[in-house]
Amino acid sequence: MTIKRTNSNNQDFVNLVKELDAFLSVKNGDSDAFYSQFNGLEALQHVVVLYVDEIPVGCGAIKQYNEHTVEVKRMYVRQQLQGKNLGEKILTELEMWANELGNTRCILETGTMLPEAIRFYEKHNYQRIPNYDQYIGAPESVCFEKLL
Repeated sequence: MTIKRTNSNNQDFVNLVKELDAFLSVKNGDSDAFYSQFNGLEALQHVVVLYVDEIPVGCGAIKQYNEHTVEVKRMYVRQQLQGKNLGEKILTELEMWANELGNTRCILETGTMLPEAIRFYEKHNYQRIPNYDQYIGAPESVCFEKLL
């Protein structure tokens, strides 16, 4: 298993995000158009892709939110490999990278339609916070933070 640090131009990342978007389209249902507008790949300079036997199986990214905070974006592990701690490896790598870049905090948004994601972030010491920015007033959004 290897993790590659890259950016959003990486074709393996682009392909994994297409899978993620298809998955989220089903989960989000009628709300998908609202959430999709905040998930563009442009300008993501801090992306990780996880490979198992040289096959890309998961990804994630961080995006600078403010001077000392990054937002975790586009976390995904192929469904057939979920539950094998691969998401933990991706998240840990993103947090280490965020710290190396001088950040002290990670934030993220997920949805009530993804209870597995909520449990995943809570298990990894993310604390619920009030919804921020575009997620204020979005009843299906759940926002989290973790101090690094």
